[in-house]
Amino acid sequence: MDGETPTHDAMTRYLPELRASLRLRIAAAIALSALIGLLADRILDTVLPGLGAVRPAGALGAACLSGLVLVGRAIAPLAESKAELQGRYEAAVAESLQDPLTGLGNHRAFQEELDRQVEHALRYDVAVSLVMIDLDDFKAINDGSGHASGDRALASFGRILTAGLRRVDHAYRVGGDEFALLLPHTDAEGAWMVTRRLLAVALGPPLRDDGSRPVSFSAGISALPAPATSRAQLFSQADAALYAAKRAGRTDVFVFDPATSPDEPASGSAAAIAEVIARGQLRPVYQPIITLDDPRVIGVEGLIRPVDPAPFLDAPSLFAAAAQSGHLAALEMTCIELQVAGARDLPSDQFLSVNLSPAVVEAPEFSAASLISILTRHGFPTDRLVLELTEHQPIGDIERVRTKLDACRRAGIRLAADDLGAGNAGLRLLSELRFDILKVDLSLVQRSSPGAPSSEVVSSVVGLAARTGALVIGEGVERPEQLQQLAALGVTAAQGFLLGRPEPLPASRPVRGMVAPRAPAAVPRAVEPALAGAAPMHAWRQTIGLPT
Repeated sequence: MDGETPTHDAMTRYLPELRASLRLRIAAAIALSALIGLLADRILDTVLPGLGAVRPAGALGAACLSGLVLVGRAIAPLAESKAELQGRYEAAVAESLQDPLTGLGNHRAFQEELDRQVEHALRYDVAVSLVMIDLDDFKAINDGSGHASGDRALASFGRILTAGLRRVDHAYRVGGDEFALLLPHTDAEGAWMVTRRLLAVALGPPLRDDGSRPVSFSAGISALPAPATSRAQLFSQADAALYAAKRAGRTDVFVFDPATSPDEPASGSAAAIAEVIARGQLRPVYQPIITLDDPRVIGVEGLIRPVDPAPFLDAPSLFAAAAQSGHLAALEMTCIELQVAGARDLPSDQFLSVNLSPAVVEAPEFSAASLISILTRHGFPTDRLVLELTEHQPIGDIERVRTKLDACRRAGIRLAADDLGAGNAGLRLLSELRFDILKVDLSLVQRSSPGAPSSEVVSSVVGLAARTGALVIGEGVERPEQLQQLAALGVTAAQGFLLGRPEPLPASRPVRGMVAPRAPAAVPRAVEPALAGAAPMHAWRQTIGLPT
C-alpha cells in the first residue's frame, strides 16, 4: 500500500505468550524433578533392605535436590533464549519506526503518535499542534546536484529539526521531502513561532560543514482543540494551510484559518466523500512489480489519487475522512472499479493488485458477486486480480471475512498479505487465511542489511513462502543496495520508487531498477488450494512467467 508501522504495544502481545510458555516449561521441569525424587525414594525402599543396608537419612531430599539442579540447568537456556528473542524483537520494532536517512520517525511512527496525541488532547482537553512541512524545490536539488546532494539536504534538515525542538516534541519524515511535527501542549500560535524559528535556521548556514546547503520550506499548521476538533480535521486543516503557503509563494508558515477557508470543515463530511465519488474526482495510478532474478514487470499495484476540485490533498486524508464518515466501503469499491477500468490494456502475463480493508470485506456492500460484476463490466479476468489486505484495525468478524474471501478465491481471485513485518499488521489474517502473495513492509526493506534484525524478519517471511508456494514481494525499494539485499535473501520481486513511481498505466513500461541476475531459487510445488474454483498456485505462477 501507499504506505501505513508497528506499535510499541505489539511487544505486549508477544511477551505474555513467552511468559506463559516459560511458566509451562518450568512447571513441567519441577514435576519431572518431583517424579525423579519419588522414583529414587521407591528404589531406596526396595533395594536397600534386600541388601541389608540402612536407608541414609535425607536420601529423598538429596534426590529432589539433584532434580532441582537439573531443572535449573534446563531453565537457564530458556531464559537466555527469551531475552535474546525479546531483544531482537525490540530492535526490529525500533528500526521499523525510524527513517534511516534522517534518524527521525517515519510515516508509520507519525500515524501512531498522531493517534496517541489526539486521544490525549481530547481526553484531557489540552492543546497539541500539527505542523506539515514540504521542502521547497527539492526536485531541483536532486536533478541539479544529484541524489547524494539531496540526501545531504534531507539529513541536514533532520538535524535542524532534532536540534530545534523540545524533548517532548516529535519530528517525522513522512515522505520524500515531506516532514511532520507534533508539538504537545502547544497551541497554533506557539507552533507558528517554533516553525518560523526553524525556517530561519534552515535558511542560515548549515549546522555541519558536510557540503549541504541552506534549504527553504513551506509549512501549514493546525491544532486541537481549536481550530480542529478531530484527528481528520487536524490533518486536513494542516494540509490545507500547507497548500495555501505554497500557493502564496512558498518559504512561509501558514496557520489554518476557518474564516478564510470556510469550505474546509465539509471536506471530511459524508457529503464531500459522496461528491468525490459521484463526480469522479479520483485518478488511478499504477506502480510496477518487478522480478529480481530476470528484471521484468509481472504485475502492478493500483493506487488512487484525488484530483481537483476534490477537497483532499492526498489519498491518506481522503481515506481517513471516508472511514470517519462511514463511506469507506463505497469509496474502496469505487477505487477498485476505477483501477480495473484503467488496467484493461494490461498485458495478459501481468496481474493487477488492489488494496482492500478487512473492514470493507465485513461490510454488506462487499461481496464476491459485486467484485466479479466489476470485473465482468470491464472484461478483466478474475485470475489476474489480487486483493491486498492489511490488518491495521481490529477485525470484528473473522468468520465473515473468511467466508467472503473464500468465495473470491473460488472465482479465481488471489489474495495478498500486505505490510508484513510492520508490527502486528497481518498477523491474525496470516494465521487465519491462506495467501498467494506475501508483501514485505517498506520499513523492513529500507532497513535490511546483512545481519540486521530486519533482514532476519524478511528471511522468515521468505521461509514461510517457501513452505506454502507464495510469491514474496518487497515494498518501498528506493536504493540499489536494498534491491541487492532482497535478492540475496531470496525475495522474488519488488516495487518502489527505484523501480517505478505510481503513474497512469502506459502501453509499455521499462524496468528502471538494476539488479545482478541470480539463479532462480528452488521453489517447492505449491500447496494446492482447497477451493475447487481456484487454479493451482503453480499454474498461476506460470501465467506470470515465474518458476513453479
